Amino acid sequence: MKKLTLLFVLTFGVMVMAQETANRFIYEMTYKPKKDSAKLEKELMVLDISKSKSIYQDYTNVSQDSILKDAMEKMRRAGAFNPDFSKNMKKAKISYRVNKSYPSMKIQYVEVLMSMGKFTPIAYSENLKFDWKVLPDKTKIGEYNVQKATTEFAGRKWTAWFSTDLPFQDGPYKFYGLPGLIVKIEDEAKDYSWVLQANKKLSDYNEKTYIEQTFMPNSTVAELSREKFDKTFNEYKKDPFGSMRQYLTPEVMKQKMPGSEKTIGDMMKDGERDMNRLYNSIDNPIELKSTIQMGSGTQEVVK
Repeated sequence: MKKLTLLFVLTFGVMVMAQETANRFIYEMTYKPKKDSAKLEKELMVLDISKSKSIYQDYTNVSQDSILKDAMEKMRRAGAFNPDFSKNMKKAKISYRVNKSYPSMKIQYVEVLMSMGKFTPIAYSENLKFDWKVLPDKTKIGEYNVQKATTEFAGRKWTAWFSTDLPFQDGPYKFYGLPGLIVKIEDEAKDYSWVLQANKKLSDYNEKTYIEQTFMPNSTVAELSREKFDKTFNEYKKDPFGSMRQYLTPEVMKQKMPGSEKTIGDMMKDGERDMNRLYNSIDNPIELKSTIQMGSGTQEVVK
């Protein structure tokens, strides 16, 4: 009996230790998607900081996890696919994810490609060093005491406000390296800015979303050079459904989706519209210049 009790205690202890925790920081990103337009858009972005890494992505990806899981479970129990289940769900506007590994702060920029129903993550990695100039200016943003810092990155001049109240040397997108979390950062032209809106502790954290756990449980990220990544992704954006075209005959396109009045052709049109909005709605990128690693040196490329 004592052995059984000890085994239970040890097993439970291991299970508790296996539960990863994280700090979730939610930022409002205000940005100008079009160079020739003054119109600004807003999107909530999330920065999850765990012990081994941070993950920055569109908040939509994680905020609807439970809703999506419930919908998928209902379809599984009913034994039928409901093509309209996502009608009322918000669609992400930002497709990429930025991972930073601790303590090296190696940055991995990830996109997910789809080919014949299979999802393939591709990425490039880089070791960025931000040349921050910490200034004496101090103020308060929300509940946090913050201090000013400036830097130049990818063709833009940036002003950041960081807080040592939050002991994380990280920030939204690729930014990091100040002695506290970046609470606010914006470029000189005010094309892009991030402001911290909320944060919370996650006691049972999983870095993979429900979609990733369900459809990409064992996926391996394909690491490419920055040059190869840009070429591959730019080709994919032109026609995300290109790998399926040969199978979409006129007869197939006329077929109705199970449990719906919509045809496969209708669903394809909806998907193409959504993909075009996701990938091609921004022509004013965060990085006006990118750095391509060339052997022992680097080459700066204007986008």
